[in-house]
Amino acid sequence: MSVKKKLLVVAHAPSINTQRMVDAVLKGAQHEDIENVEVTYIPPLNANAEDVLAADAIILGTTENLAYMSGALKDFFDRTYYAVLEKKQGLPAAAYIRAGQDGTGTKRALETILTGLKWRWVQEPLVCRGDFSEDFISQCEELGLTMAASLDAGVI
Repeated sequence: MSVKKKLLVVAHAPSINTQRMVDAVLKGAQHEDIENVEVTYIPPLNANAEDVLAADAIILGTTENLAYMSGALKDFFDRTYYAVLEKKQGLPAAAYIRAGQDGTGTKRALETILTGLKWRWVQEPLVCRGDFSEDFISQCEELGLTMAASLDAGVI
């Protein structure tokens, strides 16, 4: 029996719709055809460096607040950055941003932090902007599926 790879989802979900987005990521990542990936969701205020150190890939989710990531996700980075900096370089990463208007500032902040951590973007951050749309749910599900399938296949 092979050891399962670990996909960590750290996402801030302060509303019903953002929780639906997390649930969609998890649904995609736990698709029945994916056999060797264990998916763990931890809200940012509960996630710690040990969670990141145990992960083989990570998906980050955040709302855009005042043109920046959520305080909860920023707190996650503040608490874990130096503990994982040297040990998790190259960690495959993806992100989604729930932005009411723009998403540019949040995307830039995430790209800056992940560049500092030397994590590897698997794809461009998904920015779900404007009024809430059911398309966001399918996009998040696809993101989860793509990350988990890529991890399962050894592509990332």
